[in-house]
Amino acid sequence: MTDTPDLARLRRIGWREPSLPDDPRRLARVVAQHRAGYEVHDGSVAFNAQPAGAFLKRGLDPSLRPAVGDFVLLDHASHPVIEEVLTRRSVLTRAAAGERYERQIIATNIDFVIVLTGLDGDFNPSRIERYLTLVEGSGARPVVLLSKADTGVDVPAALDALVARLPADAAVHAINAKDPATVSLLAPYLGPGMSAVLVGSSGAGKSTLTNTLLGEERMATGAVRTNDSRGRHTTTHRALLSLPTGGCLIDTPGMRELKLTGEENLDLFADIEALAAQCRFADCSHGNEPGCAIQAALASGELSPQRWRNFLKLHDEREEQAATLEARLKRKAGPKHAAKPRRGDWSRDPD
Repeated sequence: MTDTPDLARLRRIGWREPSLPDDPRRLARVVAQHRAGYEVHDGSVAFNAQPAGAFLKRGLDPSLRPAVGDFVLLDHASHPVIEEVLTRRSVLTRAAAGERYERQIIATNIDFVIVLTGLDGDFNPSRIERYLTLVEGSGARPVVLLSKADTGVDVPAALDALVARLPADAAVHAINAKDPATVSLLAPYLGPGMSAVLVGSSGAGKSTLTNTLLGEERMATGAVRTNDSRGRHTTTHRALLSLPTGGCLIDTPGMRELKLTGEENLDLFADIEALAAQCRFADCSHGNEPGCAIQAALASGELSPQRWRNFLKLHDEREEQAATLEARLKRKAGPKHAAKPRRGDWSRDPD
């Protein structure tokens, strides 16, 4: 059965459902957010819209407000108002920068999170592990792209160093962001009806890659600093773009801070959890206790010190954020709120 014209139109902006909502209101997708409101697209045209008053209430959880990637229902007024956000099939979040705990939505209704890292001074396996930890539980799958593979770097060595720290099924590709062949390489992640969000540091080549995928120079690009391979923010806000391949790509500004939310499972480090379960003592702190499987793995080279240190760092940050989130929820819900279960303590010293 073929799609109706309305469904075919909405497929262009990533609508995946087999039918339209049984609702007379206008269906569209949020493609950008500005201080003055939102830009939405109905599959035919983009237009501006304002949020309904319910989304502007003081104290409302920011995650309940419209975000880039959301499918929303609007009224039919000449100045449209977003009245409802439809259920999200996936949500990528991080903890917002600053001392106050608040979750920030990066993108919604996405199938893949494309993590772009330059094979220059930007290359940092620990940072990539942090990105993948944030992707856990989002409902989307991660894809790691190593850009600038054409700049004379030792690509096989970089790939080996990264693959050794990631799960066996992790998708990792080295690319030249300017090469049109990259479009074919990424087609499995950006085909008709698919949506992906592109994340990475400033200067990694996100805008360059986006231009290649679009087939035109639409996004501004800039040079990077020679001392640290970082660039200026040529992308200033998140924006959803329709690609010639039929998929949708959400481009994002470079993120200098990637704070965990406190709800991550750290599944990326399942191998370390499995090792810990082999320790002689159940309460092993993985320091100098006899029969410590972690220390044995470090000594044999099975577990790299860098990966162990990064796990400890992320574990401690996750626990700290979880405690902050728990306290915040208790203040809102009162004494009946159940405490979030915590994992065992880990030594801060890998030696």
